[in-house]
Amino acid sequence: MGMTIGRYITSPISLTSFYVNPYIYKPQFQFASQPFSQVHIVTSSLKHQRSQHILVARSMDKLELVEDKVDWKGRSAVKYKHGGMRTAVLILATFGFENMATFALAVNLVTYFNGVMHFELADAANQLTNYMGTGYILSIIVAILADTFFGRFKTLLTSGCFEFVGLALLTVQAHYPKLRPPLCNVFDPTAMCEKVGGGNAALLFIALYMLAAGAAGIKATLPSHGADQFDEKDPREARQMSSFFNLLLLAVCLGGAVSLTLIVWIQDNRGWDWGFGFSTIAMFLGVAIFFAGLPLYRIQPIRGTSAIVEIIQVYVAAIRNRNLSLPEDPADLYEINKDKEAALEEEFLPHRSIFRFLDKAAIQPSTTGQVDEQQPPNPWKLCRVTQVENAKIILGMVPIFGCTIIMTLCLAQLQTFSIQQGLTMDTSITKSFKIPPASLPIIPVLFLIIIIPVYDRIFVPIASKFTGIPSGITHLQRIGVGLILSCVSMAVAGIMEVKRKDVARDHNMLLARPVLQPLPISTFWLSFQYFIFGIADLFTYVGLLEFFYSEAPMGLKSISTCFLWSSMALGYFFSTILVKIVNGATKDVTRSGGWLAGNNINLNHLNLFYWLLSFMSLINFIVYVFVAKRYKYRPGSPILLSKQNKKIEE
Repeated sequence: MGMTIGRYITSPISLTSFYVNPYIYKPQFQFASQPFSQVHIVTSSLKHQRSQHILVARSMDKLELVEDKVDWKGRSAVKYKHGGMRTAVLILATFGFENMATFALAVNLVTYFNGVMHFELADAANQLTNYMGTGYILSIIVAILADTFFGRFKTLLTSGCFEFVGLALLTVQAHYPKLRPPLCNVFDPTAMCEKVGGGNAALLFIALYMLAAGAAGIKATLPSHGADQFDEKDPREARQMSSFFNLLLLAVCLGGAVSLTLIVWIQDNRGWDWGFGFSTIAMFLGVAIFFAGLPLYRIQPIRGTSAIVEIIQVYVAAIRNRNLSLPEDPADLYEINKDKEAALEEEFLPHRSIFRFLDKAAIQPSTTGQVDEQQPPNPWKLCRVTQVENAKIILGMVPIFGCTIIMTLCLAQLQTFSIQQGLTMDTSITKSFKIPPASLPIIPVLFLIIIIPVYDRIFVPIASKFTGIPSGITHLQRIGVGLILSCVSMAVAGIMEVKRKDVARDHNMLLARPVLQPLPISTFWLSFQYFIFGIADLFTYVGLLEFFYSEAPMGLKSISTCFLWSSMALGYFFSTILVKIVNGATKDVTRSGGWLAGNNINLNHLNLFYWLLSFMSLINFIVYVFVAKRYKYRPGSPILLSKQNKKIEE
């Protein structure tokens, strides 16, 4: 980290080395007894005697540079000055305020589309899932742009501003009557409600998809930027990074709790303009807090290339070389000289005999088996072994990724149709206070706020003593628990829907208007399905974040968390497709024109749809168990190392 430029010996303190750090404009000294810095050399010249150096110093810890991280001015980041849990708290606060601003939209926006913009119920649900899906799928594109051109910090800050502007536009549209359709009761079958159109529809979708683009940027960069504040090679910071991912869900829950109670209540009782306005203020606070931490962050330098592009290069090169024969010795495959790239030694991955068809991307064209080092090969024709191994790691994670899509498809129903169920039920807590149906997810959220610290501080340390795994149980086991719980949640949701419709039928209220004529059954019956799914969230989504981040090699960690968001995006998009397929397939066998058709949920067959999702989730879990057992951990994986250490101890 520095350069020794002199050695001195003096009494009573022995000075062993003198360092100059090019990034910190203060000389640093290391003494035999303890490290010192800010040392001033007082030189006095005595007649007929040689110069004597008198050292006066103030003791402090030796400053350490953090490898591959810089501060906001481009200088090497310094441990104990940049990064660590104190800066991670600012990032967690930002995520908390962002969820405070947007969580209410995920559960209540379908009501806004249906009741204010006059979309039919199924269309309103699809508009919400399309918006949510777009926000998740764009995270991959934003991650590539962040890695290649802009950096995570700038991308995150810009994304927050996009969300702020999108919320501000929604606030303006909700406030001015001329920017939305005339008031109309969509639950009145005789009413001819005008759906939003023209310039007003354009304003709605511009605001909505600015929100989606901003959310994509935050999801793509915030978890990785937060993980950047920790050094995986430092055992203490490695444990803190594991806690950071659990605290990330806690931040979501805390922000979501405020959003599901205060902001949802404001939307339902004071007006949508007030609700969107409070969300706008929360988003502004999140952006301000994040920007305030600029001098303290460890920032990942821009790579100049995208790991996704490098993965694509492997497939292109493998296709081009498909007619070539693989060498018998994997050592004959192309790799750069380790001696000349000693500084990047940790980026060298050993060859593995899986997905051998990708090895063709590293077949050297010359008969001598050597590549001209003076002229780098075309990366679209020849890739190094490490690059191929990175592609293998990603390909190995794809089946795990695919098995998590169904869970998000189930989550989409809790954010759409379950809210519509709640609108038909009695929401009274006391005679004078009613809970908004969109606030029902507060039940699992409050549970998670309590259980996450218990899980992180009690369960994980105890379980790790038995398993030898730092996270208590493996990420794959954690994901599996969540998947089976989502199956149970959908089954329970179907049972609760049968009970709700029986009450409506027994009281001759199948045609009752939601909210105005509530059924004599408490909306808290829906809390069972929310409660079970909340526990599933704790296991699966946090497990996925840890799994993708820990399994991804160093060059791919920045985009690893995007796999989770992509899984959720596909789940939301498939929800839209499944609703249309189900309605089309059941159009001629139901009086309502489909299981989910029309605006009256009492005449629908939502219980059958929930049970269909439960059955699909069960099949998905069986497939997941098969896939998880066959998964091969990457070389150097924390889980693999933990298992190896446990065997050695035994």
